[in-house]
Amino acid sequence: MIRACRTVLRRRVARTLLAGGLLLTLLTAGCGVRPSDVITGRSAVSGPSAGAGLYLVSHGQLALVLRGTKPGLAPSSPAEALALLAAGPTPSERRAGLSSEVPSDAAPAKVAPSVDEPGITVTMPGAVLPLSTVAANQIICTVVFAMPENSPTPVTLVGPDGTRPAWPCPLE
Repeated sequence: MIRACRTVLRRRVARTLLAGGLLLTLLTAGCGVRPSDVITGRSAVSGPSAGAGLYLVSHGQLALVLRGTKPGLAPSSPAEALALLAAGPTPSERRAGLSSEVPSDAAPAKVAPSVDEPGITVTMPGAVLPLSTVAANQIICTVVFAMPENSPTPVTLVGPDGTRPAWPCPLE
């Protein structure tokens, strides 16, 4: 009688393990990536950009954001791009995790060729010496992006508190 009970118990354990293994196999089989056809898109945009290219911050790194790239819009000037940068990210850009370290008093700014050395001078109404490196790089890269091609790239930031040395966009 004991032998019969052990046999029944072994069969039940074997069935339970088999059913569990089958269930596990079925559950994991649905986790794979299914193949699809090639997904095509349109060709890449070429030519000058319309609107403004701003450098915002994403996970501590500079990220280019294009604004106002509708057909028929003229490329923005460096001063207009800096005004947009000083206004900060839009609500949708914030939801996407973008931020800015540029203070709102960074605009209106004047952008002109440097007098003493090759490059660009950005004269800002707010203090430039306490700007973080990220904020300075946001301003510099935004100005360089808005300048016509082949413009001198080192950018000098000037404010009422002093002058930061000429610096190129670190992403060039």
